[in-house]
Amino acid sequence: MTGRATALDDVTGLRALADRQHGVCTRDQLHSLGVSRHHVRNQVAARRWRLVCPDVVALHRGPLDRIAAMWAAALACPPGGVLGAWTALELAGLDGWYRQELHVVIARGQRPPGATGVVVHESRRHVPTDGVLLRGLPVHPVDRAAVDAAAWSRSSRTAVGLLAAVVQQGLSTADRLGSALELAGKVRHRRLLAHCLADIDGGSQSLAEIDFVRFCRDHDLPEPRRQVRRQDSRGRWRYLDVEWQLADGRTVAVEIDGIGHMEATRWYDDLLRSAELPHDERRTLIRLPATAVRIDGARVARILRRHLGPHHERSVRPTARPSTRNA
Repeated sequence: MTGRATALDDVTGLRALADRQHGVCTRDQLHSLGVSRHHVRNQVAARRWRLVCPDVVALHRGPLDRIAAMWAAALACPPGGVLGAWTALELAGLDGWYRQELHVVIARGQRPPGATGVVVHESRRHVPTDGVLLRGLPVHPVDRAAVDAAAWSRSSRTAVGLLAAVVQQGLSTADRLGSALELAGKVRHRRLLAHCLADIDGGSQSLAEIDFVRFCRDHDLPEPRRQVRRQDSRGRWRYLDVEWQLADGRTVAVEIDGIGHMEATRWYDDLLRSAELPHDERRTLIRLPATAVRIDGARVARILRRHLGPHHERSVRPTARPSTRNA
């Protein structure tokens, strides 16, 4: 009976298993339902099922969707293996950091899964209890996944940008990521990531803002407040990237535009957003391209010094802890 086309409905529990795991399962799961290796071989030969890898079976012949592929990768892992790094973050909802390959983490010395399109990370500090279930799949928690992904990034800018995105999108906090970084021990980019998290904890919400704060330090400019909340003319709360409050009562604010701000709809919204802020003769708003901070720093520094005044070190009020968005 299990070799027939109606096996999904004839075998008790098989349809429910297929629905729960997006159409993929292990040979052991099939065996527990009474489906032998012989029956699996017949279904594959009849071109009704197919092998994703030696131990994982797709109960159909079509392509695996993204979640089904994640299930296949997780099921192919040895006991205690989890989806980690970018894959765990994708499942948690991180936007803009998609990686086609699936990342799994197993304990050092375990047999790697044989699934294609899967990057296997062996970890000395991974234990089965590290995993949590998300949409039924075993994954590393966001904090561990983010620190791993950052540490496994070749580019330090990618590593910093990833942690900033995790906090900006509300998936974690700088404090929790800092704790995860401490537990990780000596990993790539560790010192830079620690400084990055300190900047994020101070209010920076993007890589451009982190770069700007460091730029101010490097050019002996006072450190600005970050993510300052202002109410626009329609009563809605807006957040400015950075701001200085000068001793004479004036305010100098800077909006740092990354490449995404050059998109037509984003540019349109940004201009209206600036226009909706209430008029204040004692407030100056400067918009700077993020690239200029990196490639034309001397010019940007001159612009800021001109607005902050000739004695900017003494004209800026002490920096208060910035307002933050409610998560």
